[in-house]
Amino acid sequence: MSNTYDAIVIGGGHNGLVSAAYLARSGAKTVVLEARSALGGAATTEAPWEDAPHLRVTRLSYVMSLMPPTIVNDLQLERHGYKVHPMGPYYQAFPEGGSLTIYEDDPARTYEQIAKWSKKDADAWPKWNAWLEGIADVMGPLLTQVPPSIGSRRPSDLLELAKLAWSQRGLTVRKTGDITRLLTMSISDLLDDWFESPQIKGALAVNGVIGTWAGPCEPGTAYVMAHHSIGDVGDGQLGSWGYPEGGMGAVSEAIARSARSFGAEIRTNARVSKMLVRGGRIEGVALENGEELRAPLVVTTLHPRTAFLDQTPRGELPDDFVSDIEHWKTRSGVVKINLALAELPSFTADPSSGLAEHHTGSVEMAPTIDYIEAAFQDARAGRPALAPFSDGVIPTTLDKTLNPDGTHIMSLFTQWVPAEWANEPHTEELEAYTDRLIDLYDQVAPGFKGSIMYRDIVGPHEMEVEYGLIGGNIFHGELSLEQLFHMRPSPGFADYRTPIAGLYNGSSATHAGGGVCGIPGWQAVRAALADKKRAERRVFPKIGRAS
Repeated sequence: MSNTYDAIVIGGGHNGLVSAAYLARSGAKTVVLEARSALGGAATTEAPWEDAPHLRVTRLSYVMSLMPPTIVNDLQLERHGYKVHPMGPYYQAFPEGGSLTIYEDDPARTYEQIAKWSKKDADAWPKWNAWLEGIADVMGPLLTQVPPSIGSRRPSDLLELAKLAWSQRGLTVRKTGDITRLLTMSISDLLDDWFESPQIKGALAVNGVIGTWAGPCEPGTAYVMAHHSIGDVGDGQLGSWGYPEGGMGAVSEAIARSARSFGAEIRTNARVSKMLVRGGRIEGVALENGEELRAPLVVTTLHPRTAFLDQTPRGELPDDFVSDIEHWKTRSGVVKINLALAELPSFTADPSSGLAEHHTGSVEMAPTIDYIEAAFQDARAGRPALAPFSDGVIPTTLDKTLNPDGTHIMSLFTQWVPAEWANEPHTEELEAYTDRLIDLYDQVAPGFKGSIMYRDIVGPHEMEVEYGLIGGNIFHGELSLEQLFHMRPSPGFADYRTPIAGLYNGSSATHAGGGVCGIPGWQAVRAALADKKRAERRVFPKIGRAS
């Protein structure tokens, strides 16, 4: 009975590994099944250049922020190698001259920087941060809240809804209004209420469009900004981000080590072809090679279209659930570009020889909201952005493990190309798109283009085919209003359960998914263990003590 387990986890990305660690920690005989030859999913460190196998890049996801300390501590991740270097400041050099540096931990220097462009905006900056902190006080705890089944009349669901309402009893009318505006507004309109300088608004719009098929003028992008501004890397700094030592793959590896330490088995090159379901209950899975594994509990962390439309027998799922997954929006238009640099860029606005402070944080190409919006409108019209938006970082300024010979790695998370590009490679067009972005950086940092030794371009098609990110969407589904909280991924099934008894959903398409946080994988196991406990109570009711 070597193929019989207490629990099976489908997918060896960070959420799947978190699920496996918690299941094994609970005493369950657990196996992880990963289709690729390597673990990590989108949280991966790879060596993409045959001529330079010693150079490693964080190929897709590239920074840490939202993982709760609870997961880090429960799984003893630091003991298993998890270490994060807090990023340096935000930096944007402008084609017309000048620059903007925002220091999250130095209000005085940030005030001086913003005042160069607008004293009014510099005065508004601390009020903006205080407003964001107030929003985070409400929304931060909701990231680890299981969404209730709103509209259900079952007593247990009504109780959960009442608990949620009670937990928000301190909300004022004003704060409720602020959150409503945040959920429904564009980041452009929200920033117009606070700031006047195009340069400041461009800087703050970045978090509203990361990984999103929406420009900064689209309703709902204000929430995307908030989602990326809630977490911290353990230093108490709201919205701070960090580089994991060893790249994002080191995060996945630390979780894998934790899972193995608790007894989990992890198998790669083990692609699941279908779920084994009988009478509405999960019985196990079948692999592509014909092998079958049995378990009464399965956690899937794959994209919902793969998990429920490709792998689950259609007749076992309710029609409305199938319809919800069929209509699940998962566009992206993201292109990830990794560069190996012979030297760090020297910006005309802030010349440097070697490492400077502004190299240690984000190095943006997002000068204004109009610039970012134009890039999205290009892609919406069916053409790649003429002037792409880029969220750039150089992790090797703080993490020396990625470049043992001193070569620097620059990671550019760029947008947008047409969403339809997920269907075909578009190799030549991606090369031209990359050329245009490199030229933009070269305008503000002459010599940048000539410093590039190698480049690695990952478009939406490769993200889908190689990593299972349908549409190239790193969140397994867009963070639009109709796909949040109790709607993620389907009304009535946002509690990490599915229509199949014993089958749980721990993918990034569930609530709190988006970013490397581990919350979906953790919550799926919590749901599974709670159901198991309830079932045991029904079978073995407590016997009252004799009086």
